[in-house]
Amino acid sequence: MKGPVLPRVFSSTQIAAVRRALLAWYRRSARPLPWRRHPSPYEVWVSEVMLQQTQVATVIPYYQRFLQTFPTLQDLARAPLERVLRVWSGMGYYRRARNLHRGAQAALKKFGGAFPANYHQARSLPGVGDYTARAVLSIAYNQPYAVLDGNVARVVARLGAIPGNSSQSEFRRAVVGVLDRLLSRLRPSDFNQAMMEIGQTVCLPRAPRCPACPLRKWCLALHQSRAEAYPEPKPRRRTERHHLATAIIRQGGRVALVRGLDDGLLLDLWNFPSAFGSSRAKALHKLREKLASLTCSPVQMGESVGEVRHSITFRSIRVHLIPVEVSDGAGSLRWFATNRLPGAAVSKLAHKIVERLQEASSS
Repeated sequence: MKGPVLPRVFSSTQIAAVRRALLAWYRRSARPLPWRRHPSPYEVWVSEVMLQQTQVATVIPYYQRFLQTFPTLQDLARAPLERVLRVWSGMGYYRRARNLHRGAQAALKKFGGAFPANYHQARSLPGVGDYTARAVLSIAYNQPYAVLDGNVARVVARLGAIPGNSSQSEFRRAVVGVLDRLLSRLRPSDFNQAMMEIGQTVCLPRAPRCPACPLRKWCLALHQSRAEAYPEPKPRRRTERHHLATAIIRQGGRVALVRGLDDGLLLDLWNFPSAFGSSRAKALHKLREKLASLTCSPVQMGESVGEVRHSITFRSIRVHLIPVEVSDGAGSLRWFATNRLPGAAVSKLAHKIVERLQEASSS
């Protein structure tokens, strides 16, 4: 298969004009986002981790709550993981919170409680990859690193009419080549934030606001009247359908939970004991085996008291709620009062199950 071809090479004059137009637009139009007010390395780091796979409007209240609870890197590093996960609760993708916590602990130990200003030192922190290191170093330290995320890739692909999608290495190389030439070496912080901003507010995936775009004069995709054709859509992963048998173990106003869900999912969060299966029967069989291991005592499983539908990434899950009786305090189960679950590091699925049980008991 023939890969994407490199776009037309912009002249130095055109590149300078694009850069000036972009930065002038950013001065006029930048949203007053909370992490832009005092862009310390720690605050930029937290915001960039939160913004991975989460929309800006969703992130803002979580970011503000997180910074109120952990105003400094040292506060985060010294906090128990349970508390970090509790404050993060609702954002999803909890591995981000765990890595942020581990990274803060490493920064406290190795770099005196500061996010390092050196790329290789930054990459040595747990959970800090190339993107995060570049973002913090450019935005907080104004170092000349180009930052490429999905929004920026879309802007560059349209600007240069670059065919292909982000799953293709040729496409990524072409985008990076253009982006590196466009980068302002004098103002990399503003440049990278401007590219992200224009991708989030103007150069939208659908119905881009081309008349409002400061780069429309140079946009090859717009000149072709094919802005939405770039980038091409990535092949979608096929949805997998799963059954999940979930044990509902209750004592008065308490329920028994365990760390993790099953198959390595939601490892840091409290969940009802559960087991996946390709069918309801197989899920129930696995749940019985799992409970025997967890409780080290006989268990009695009843008939299903309801179902919940839930999705985790590409998984579409049919959750079967199974009442189970075990001896008090058995094994590695932990008891939670249901009225205290909102403040605990509990998964969205567990909250959904509790709501379903409460609906059933009140009907």
